[in-house]
Amino acid sequence: MTTVPAPAVREPAWELPRSAIGLWTVESAISTVILWLGAGAFLLFVPASAGGPVPVLRWVLPIAAALHTVVAVGIRPWVKHRVYRWEITAEAAYTRTGWLTQTWTLVPISRIQTVDVTRGVLQQMFGLATVAVLTASSQGTVRIWHLEHGMAQRVADDLARRAELVRDQAT
Repeated sequence: MTTVPAPAVREPAWELPRSAIGLWTVESAISTVILWLGAGAFLLFVPASAGGPVPVLRWVLPIAAALHTVVAVGIRPWVKHRVYRWEITAEAAYTRTGWLTQTWTLVPISRIQTVDVTRGVLQQMFGLATVAVLTASSQGTVRIWHLEHGMAQRVADDLARRAELVRDQAT
């Protein structure tokens, strides 16, 4: 039996489809609407004459909500698209996630136990899916978020087939 050297951690080559930006924008808009509803409820139901920090919060809260809206809807989806990368090679599945704290994850093909494709409601609206590559380790799951659905299915089928071939060769 030959030993395959462990793949090196490196920059993954592929970016997500541009429709992921739309998905992240909608997710951010939903959370922003909830934030604005909470801020509006505070302004509506908490009297201005209340003591303590309330007078300051009456003007800080809308400013903070507006700043959150600009960052969450106008900036974050584009930054996430620029930093999220993935790649499947002959040896491993790679991802790089995070924009403030970046995480590189690598799962060797020989360690793959199952491959799942999931589609949330918003992902279905945008024609996207997530591929989860699972190993026996609790830390070893790689999720390739928001691939086009057809691409996600092809990636999952290919990984499952190659993992099965590696398992068959090991026995």
